[in-house]
Amino acid sequence: MKIIKSHFLLIAILFAIAALPACKAKKPVVTKPAVSYPPDPQPEKKEAPPVQQPAPQQETPPPPAPVAKPDYNFKNIQFEFNSGILKTDSYPFLDKAAAEMKKDLSVKFVLNGNSSAEGSDAHNMALSIERANSVKLYLVNTGIPGSNLDVKGYGESKPVADNSTEDGRKLNRRVEIKKQ
Repeated sequence: MKIIKSHFLLIAILFAIAALPACKAKKPVVTKPAVSYPPDPQPEKKEAPPVQQPAPQQETPPPPAPVAKPDYNFKNIQFEFNSGILKTDSYPFLDKAAAEMKKDLSVKFVLNGNSSAEGSDAHNMALSIERANSVKLYLVNTGIPGSNLDVKGYGESKPVADNSTEDGRKLNRRVEIKKQ
């Protein structure tokens, strides 16, 4: 058994030595560069003399198209009860407002947050500021400079509808975008 192990070890070592040169990376085959011959001479072509065309009359360029004035008549952004989270159906109105605001970035706007009369005065004031800030965040994310947007909260002090009905309270949960 000892003889088989020693012969086996010797055969394995010899095989490894024989196989080692075959594992080395092969050198790339160098190809001769292609010989390029000069192109065949082309027969000369005679060019026709340039034809003189009459000079065109000087046309006055059309006046630039008038820049459309921004429409700052924005729709109020409505909110759910006791929430400062934007409704998804308000996104198109905010996108339109942002597009109009981008026409003249020197104009500043006030975001007036409002709430319905449900809850305490302090809670409604905080909620109205939260709503105005959520509109500001959306507009800033669309490219409007934050310095152009001023946030004010009015709580329940400026209702546009009667707070005794649910329809009236829905109308009072809003943010108004006004030009400063």
